[in-house]
Amino acid sequence: MSNITIRTTEEISIRLSQLAKVMERPRNWVIEDALRQYISEQAWQIEGIQQAQKSLENGKGKDFEVVADNLRTKIKRKQYII
Repeated sequence: MSNITIRTTEEISIRLSQLAKVMERPRNWVIEDALRQYISEQAWQIEGIQQAQKSLENGKGKDFEVVADNLRTKIKRKQYII
């Protein structure tokens, strides 16, 4: 088991204590559960970044200006549709 120390606002600390009390769990359990859920939900970002890096390594990257021009064109088309 590893120790992590965080600083937070008084409001978050109070709400955390309230939640732990209602759940009849230690504050540490609530914090760890919240972190576990957050990390699980955000894992798609890590996967996306790794896929993008592999694409760049394989020469499949696109020039920024080409991407920006494509986006500008799409935005202009949407403006005329509305």
